[in-house]
Amino acid sequence: MHFLPQDLDDYVVAHSQQEPELLQQLTRETYQKVLQPIMLSGPYQGRVLSMISKLVNPKAILELGTFTGYATLCLAEGLQKDGIIHTIDINEELHDFQRKYFNLSEYGDQIIQHIGNALDVIPDLEMTFDLVFIDADKPNYSNYFHLIIDKLNRGGIILSDNVLWHGKVVEPLDGKDKATKAVLDYNTLLKTDKRLETVVLPIRDGLTISRKK
Repeated sequence: MHFLPQDLDDYVVAHSQQEPELLQQLTRETYQKVLQPIMLSGPYQGRVLSMISKLVNPKAILELGTFTGYATLCLAEGLQKDGIIHTIDINEELHDFQRKYFNLSEYGDQIIQHIGNALDVIPDLEMTFDLVFIDADKPNYSNYFHLIIDKLNRGGIILSDNVLWHGKVVEPLDGKDKATKAVLDYNTLLKTDKRLETVVLPIRDGLTISRKK
């Protein structure tokens, strides 16, 4: 979803850094072979993720929702030389697709894949993180938050995707719409949790940056 007029959005994209060739290849193959390719972060948001990761310069990243690995590779661009990124996805059928592109990148040895429900995987990760990207199933966003907040280092960043949820967050709520209700609750949680400083960016479908005090 675009929140700027199309001509302004085109200008913003045209005057931002271009995505690497490998990510262009990943995008083409995702659209050719994978269902719901719209789930890709895309070139502009990908550059935003890359820039934030480079500013944080994390030693450890946690990503919830790998899909075909586009955002994973964007986030990996900011890793310290000995840093690692743990990425979790429930769809085991995408594992080899992800690994193909991870290995084609310079970050292959730094990316650790986990297949399974993030609610089950996160508690087994006995480490802390400098940067967390949440982009998995929306009804569990708040549950993910409660699992990762104590694993986030002081000054660490949580990036949350799709927080404007196609604009539904400002529309009358359908009582049967559990996803929108979950996003609304999650946005309130980030705003009111006293451990965080939070800013919502109207980038694509909404991206929240939350910093742990």
